[in-house]
Amino acid sequence: MTLVEITFLGTTAAVPTMKRNHASIYLRYQSENEHSFLLDCGEGTQRQMLFAGINFMRISNIFISHWHADHWAGLIGLIQSMNLEKRKEPLFIYGPDAERFVGDILDLDYWGPRFKITGVNVTYDSPEPQEIYKGQGYRISCAPAKHTIPTMAYRFQEDDVVNVDIKKAEALYGLRQGPQVGKLKEKGEIVLNGKKITLAEVAITKYGASVVFSGDTHPCRTVERLATGADVLIHDATFEEEMEGRMHTGAKQAGQVAKAAGVRSLILTHFSRRYTSTKEHVEQAREVFPHTIAAKDFLRLELKRRDG
Repeated sequence: MTLVEITFLGTTAAVPTMKRNHASIYLRYQSENEHSFLLDCGEGTQRQMLFAGINFMRISNIFISHWHADHWAGLIGLIQSMNLEKRKEPLFIYGPDAERFVGDILDLDYWGPRFKITGVNVTYDSPEPQEIYKGQGYRISCAPAKHTIPTMAYRFQEDDVVNVDIKKAEALYGLRQGPQVGKLKEKGEIVLNGKKITLAEVAITKYGASVVFSGDTHPCRTVERLATGADVLIHDATFEEEMEGRMHTGAKQAGQVAKAAGVRSLILTHFSRRYTSTKEHVEQAREVFPHTIAAKDFLRLELKRRDG
């Protein structure tokens, strides 16, 4: 069984509060092996992982939305802790101009880490989603968001799995479990007893789970396209209502993005410290998109493949 697990480690905007840490989300994909990622890494992220029972040494890739300090300053302490724990595996940090910024972070230390850290630049001037990483059973893509500096939104997409409905195939064509089934899955069609069988006729599809994280953004078409059909859209909702001249999103506008993208659920995050409650945010968003909740620190969700 495969599983996508999302843990919110920080849900505030700009300044932390007693209940909300700086932005960060831990995403774990469990299939034959475990794959662990961070989406942003604000100050205090490694301590949040300790409270959440997460082993930060398992993280292989970090995806930074943009280089405002509340979204990346936790990298400094996290890298130092990984070094003290004698990490040997490489760490890859993705983001706009990541190579330059990661280099600057590493220059802050006298000695440097004992393990390899690579900054991976992602293109932020193309409106179309681009695939930036492909793993075992999943892929990660990104698209530019709309903020005051170059900013990216990211999408985790689990691969679909197509199997043969053996009962249906046997009833229609006499096809039984065996080498011919494997050939049908590989080639898309076979001939059995003089009859052509296509995979589409007898297929059962399990649709892979998908998660989109917007980072800081004003409502924009690029994030909407990236999020098309996603299971979960995690979207900036810094304010209850859209604020003139602020490159963030109001709750209702986030709901409009979710509706236009045709996602299954919307999770609001990145709340300004002026709000002690997110009830109004959720109510505003639900006016246009009912399947909305507000994130809070240590909220944990699980996603699985869906039947076709």
